[in-house]
Amino acid sequence: MTTHSRGVSATKLDRLAEVAIKVGLQLQPGQDLVLTSSTAALPLTRRIVEHAYKAGAGLVTPIFNDDEITLARFRYGADAGFDRAAGWMYEGMAKAFSNNAARLAVRGEDPSLLSAQDPAKVARANKANSMAYQPALEKITGFDINWNIVAYPDLAWAKQVFPGDADDVAVVKLADAIFSASRVDVEDPIANWTAHNAALRGRTKWLNEHNFHDLHFSGPGTDLTVGLADGHEWMGGASTAKNGVTCNPNIPTEEVFTTPHARRVSGRVSSTKPLSYQGTLIDDISVRFEEGRIVEAKASKGEDVLKKVLDTDEGSRRLGEVALVPHSSPISASGLLFFNTLFDENAACHIALGQCYSKCFVDGASLSQDEIAQRGGNKSFIHIDWMIGSDKIDIDGVHKDGRKVPVMRKGEWA
Repeated sequence: MTTHSRGVSATKLDRLAEVAIKVGLQLQPGQDLVLTSSTAALPLTRRIVEHAYKAGAGLVTPIFNDDEITLARFRYGADAGFDRAAGWMYEGMAKAFSNNAARLAVRGEDPSLLSAQDPAKVARANKANSMAYQPALEKITGFDINWNIVAYPDLAWAKQVFPGDADDVAVVKLADAIFSASRVDVEDPIANWTAHNAALRGRTKWLNEHNFHDLHFSGPGTDLTVGLADGHEWMGGASTAKNGVTCNPNIPTEEVFTTPHARRVSGRVSSTKPLSYQGTLIDDISVRFEEGRIVEAKASKGEDVLKKVLDTDEGSRRLGEVALVPHSSPISASGLLFFNTLFDENAACHIALGQCYSKCFVDGASLSQDEIAQRGGNKSFIHIDWMIGSDKIDIDGVHKDGRKVPVMRKGEWA
């Protein structure tokens, strides 16, 4: 088996690239692709581009970020510059999506890149970026196009997950964990994904047939009732975008998810894993909801960043997503904390602050923004997932008449 320069399996890297194009995106012949990546992820990104063109891509346009370049801004940038963002670029991306370009993000940056930087500057830069990104983000959360996110084992990230190991060892260990979670450590990963998507479809079918009014989460530090939006629909695994392409937006994925009612969430909830957000680690989150809104928020680490996030806009204290993941999922079973939401959210049930997915409504594609809001869908510049599930959490589905049905017991499907 050939290996990548740091001992990463080139065969599995190639399989991941192929799965990203054929399963993640199902890229169509002649379709353009807008690709964002960190420079650290170049070995995977180059293979993805190769598979995109082999699949008949029209034009692939890569946009790169780089950890050192990002840090240079925080170290030397003028203060006034932290309220700016490249709106012109995001408008261009939104225009590309309007013309049916697909979107692929390759993640691999250092999770704690900005942890030593001024939290006020980090918050300002994040807010400016979130606002500028809105035109492009709406096309993604509205599921107008086929999109996908995959990950690559960058050294700085690997050292955070495996701090006690030598550089090469840490990278190989993280690579193996990514390949396993992404289901490409088998001979036929595409068939593996077909079976996995069918299993997730079975879960969403059961939940949609029940059409619960609320979900009730209970466990240590958690007594939370999440109302579900009117006409909500559960999704999971492969879904069909408005452009007619069936894709798997997240690789890996273990979740089934839907839209909560932004005004019907009450009670307390505690995080069960740290949240790595824009280079800051936020740990031991504890919040209290009243009438859908977070009215109290604490964290043992990163609390100042959390509070700034909650003040982003009107919708940032309300929920845009609730997702169910069994505690026995492969990512949870690995026992690893990835410091990366793409993976950690697939280890535990989670909720997301901010923007809802309009596709998580029956006939979501035909609903206007106003109709989505009337049904309880939330609107915000942010969408941030954090983990609230564990092997100590029970979940009940509650019907409109108060009848309860066990959904999960001790973190497993009931």
